Amino acid sequence: MGGVDVTGAADRPWWSDAVGYEVYIRSFADGDGDGVGDLHGLADRLDHLAWLGIDIVWISPCYPSPRHDGGYDVADYLRAADDLGGDAALDRVIGGAHDRGMRVVLDLVPNHTSSEHPWFQRARRSRDAPERSRYLWRDGATPGPPEQGGTPPNNWVSHFGGPAWSYDRVTDQWWCHLFLPEQPDLDWSDPEVSAAFEEILESWFARGVDGFRIDVAHGLVKHPDLPDLPPATGPDRVDPAEAANPVDPAEAANPIDPDDPLDAHDQLDHRYDVNQEGVRDVYRRWRRIADRHGALLLGEVYLLDPEQLSPYLSGDGLHLAFWFGSVHTEWDAAAVRGVLRRGADVAPGHVAWIIGSHDVSRAPTRFGGGDIGRRRALALATLQFCLPGVPFVYQGDELGLEDVAVPPERADDPIVTRAGVTARSRDVCRTPMPWAPGPGLGFSGAADPSPEPWLPMGPRRDTDTVSVQREDPDSLLHRWRALVALRHSEPALVEAPVEWLTEEGPVIAFRRGPLITVANAGSVAETWAPPGQSSAWVLAFDAAGRGDGQRLTGPLELAPADAVVLRSDEHS
Repeated sequence: MGGVDVTGAADRPWWSDAVGYEVYIRSFADGDGDGVGDLHGLADRLDHLAWLGIDIVWISPCYPSPRHDGGYDVADYLRAADDLGGDAALDRVIGGAHDRGMRVVLDLVPNHTSSEHPWFQRARRSRDAPERSRYLWRDGATPGPPEQGGTPPNNWVSHFGGPAWSYDRVTDQWWCHLFLPEQPDLDWSDPEVSAAFEEILESWFARGVDGFRIDVAHGLVKHPDLPDLPPATGPDRVDPAEAANPVDPAEAANPIDPDDPLDAHDQLDHRYDVNQEGVRDVYRRWRRIADRHGALLLGEVYLLDPEQLSPYLSGDGLHLAFWFGSVHTEWDAAAVRGVLRRGADVAPGHVAWIIGSHDVSRAPTRFGGGDIGRRRALALATLQFCLPGVPFVYQGDELGLEDVAVPPERADDPIVTRAGVTARSRDVCRTPMPWAPGPGLGFSGAADPSPEPWLPMGPRRDTDTVSVQREDPDSLLHRWRALVALRHSEPALVEAPVEWLTEEGPVIAFRRGPLITVANAGSVAETWAPPGQSSAWVLAFDAAGRGDGQRLTGPLELAPADAVVLRSDEHS
């Protein structure tokens, strides 16, 4: 496998030239034939990731959980869920990945626990419970239960709609939850919370885990006074998760809809409930632990203002943080160029790039669907793979998978089941991975009969499957594999600075050492000439698969959504 050296280069960390891959565990591969993906299924399919050239396997939460929110409501942080295969299966994944030269990153959820976590169960028994201080409890602004006029402590709103507070009748107080009521927020001012999570880190590192992706990494610490949030005005009226750039109203992706319960969250200025100064102190402590183990800390810091994001990536903070601008931009040259440049400027080499994840519509669907959507998605990935940082693939990106419509009666996402907002369902990007022609498209392996998968497969075709695309050298899967190989083979993609060659227009181009990456983000064919003599440039990668290794004989002829990487002989 052509990934990172297990020891890392002497002068840089092991992840610096890596390519990551997100496994949404319940939808990746079903190893026990019950229609739900699990850890044994992942272990059985590690060869696919190794063949693709993946270095980092990021696994969505696989801990015991009632799964009110896809496993991001954790009931026990120190073991793997039995229904996903338990600790033995996770050990098999870790060992199998290491044997293939890959690293394993688990998903850590430190902002909140499950309401079924023993801490919260004990905290609810009385105001004097020892675990009470581990959560955010407050008296109501107006005393009493809601049906008697009692009101929450402040005006904070949950991401899933409704107040970010729920009333506890036993103790006559309210608990805070920025997400579901079943996801009570921890109080990170309590030293026992800090100590417990440091033990969690140490425990998993001792078991061979190579790092953590940190969920809601900007949200752990709240303002100590828990003040009301002011209304957002002007460009800030759009929540960071709904805009390509929160300081540019012209790029707002979704206007506020007063009839959408989720938009109540977007109408507030979130200056007190997220991105507080103390949260970075948490990561400084974790960094000291991680560095002792040579482990990676990767933050889901959902801030689209580079000036707010960059402090998380200071020398003693997180190693990497995702840049989410690319998943909230339309296919438009100015918009794409803007989010790439802002992301590249955050903290060069410390940004994790994505075109999709388990939380957003798949890139081919966002970019128009069908062949043009798939080509645009690969073009964006090509640009990202060639910028400083670490690119991540979301399962199915390499196959060009599009969204699958999930009927409300099959929905799992609380955005649908609780808030009733079908249009924002995340289930559409979480449907099972298609592996091979046949019943269930191979998701449940050789299970006979093949069970109904937990989410519908939708209108997937045999040509969407891994096995069919692997046998076709002209398939999208092979183009993605070639892109990963390019990333591994070119030191300039790790070491060289970025020189932007186009400032406007449909062609996006930049140079890094001997390489130039070019994409046509316009709607018509474009001609673009690289610097110097055309014959000095060779096609190192062509997203369309027409001419890897060919020497240019003239200016590039770029169809819409074409992307290429050129290598100069003069810098060989």
